[in-house]
Amino acid sequence: MTRVDRRPQIMQLDIFEHSRDVMLRNDLVEALVRRDATAARSARQALADAYPQDTALADASVLIEVLDRVDHTPWRTHAAANCARDHLEQHVAPVARGLLGETSATIWLAELWDELAQRAVALPFRANEADAHSAALYLRAGRWHAAASAAECIESWRRIPGPLSWVAHARWHLMGLDAVWPLLAELAWLSPTRFEQLAHALNDAALDQLLGCFSVDFDGSGETDDLMWFPAWTLTEQPRLAGLFASAQAYRHTDAERAWQLMLALLKLEQEGRHHEMIEHRRRLQSLHGGLYRSYMKTR
Repeated sequence: MTRVDRRPQIMQLDIFEHSRDVMLRNDLVEALVRRDATAARSARQALADAYPQDTALADASVLIEVLDRVDHTPWRTHAAANCARDHLEQHVAPVARGLLGETSATIWLAELWDELAQRAVALPFRANEADAHSAALYLRAGRWHAAASAAECIESWRRIPGPLSWVAHARWHLMGLDAVWPLLAELAWLSPTRFEQLAHALNDAALDQLLGCFSVDFDGSGETDDLMWFPAWTLTEQPRLAGLFASAQAYRHTDAERAWQLMLALLKLEQEGRHHEMIEHRRRLQSLHGGLYRSYMKTR
C-alpha cells in the first residue's frame, strides 16, 4: 500500500510568503516612525516591488510626503493656519493612526502639531478662528507649558471661553484637578458647553464621577446650561473643595455665581456655628434655585 506524504511543504512556503510581506511592511512602518523619509521611500519601494497591491503603499505615500514638506515659515494669515490644521486633522492623522497604530501615531503627530503651533505664534487671537491660535495647536501637541503660556498672553484670557479652557486644560496636565477647580468653575459659568467639552477631553475620573452624580441629583432643566450650577452643587457634595474653589473669579453676577458665593458663605457659617445667619443664607439660596437648595439640604 502506497503511503501518502501529508507533510505541509506548501504551507511552509505560504507562511514564508506571508512573513515576508509582514517584514517589508514593518520595515516601512519603522522608517516612518523614525521620521526617516529616505529609508521610508526605500522600504515603500521594496514593498511595492513585491506586493504592488498592498494597501499600506498609498498611506505610506501620504506620510512620506508630509516628511518631505517640512516648513517652518510663520503664517501671515489665519486662513493659512486653518488650512494646514484641517489637512493634518482630516487627512494626515487618520492615515497615521491606521498605518502606525494609535500610540506611535500620537507621538508622530505631536511633532507636526508642534510645528504648526510654532508657525502660528505671531497670529493674534480671534474668537471666530480660535483653533488657529498657537495655544490650541500646542495643546494638540501635548506641549502643556507652551499652551498655557500662549493662552495667558491673550488679553483678558480669563473672560474668554476658548483661552480659559486652554489654560485649564494645560494646567490640569501639569498640576492636576485640584489646581484647576477655580478655572473650571469660571468656565462653567461663562460657557457650559465649553465646560462640558473640556470635561470630556480631560477624562478625569474624579471629575467624571461628580458630573455623573450631578446629572442624577441636580433638579434642573436637563439642558447643558444646568452646568452653570455645577460649581455650587459640587460644594454641597464635597464641602472640602471650598478652599480650592475660593480663588475663582465671579465677575458677571449671575444667579449661578451668586449661588456659589452663598455656598461658600454657608459652609463657613456652619463651621463657625452661626445658626441665625445660616437661616437667612439658606433662604437666599432657595430663592436662587430650588433644586440646588434641595441638594444642599439632603446632606444637612
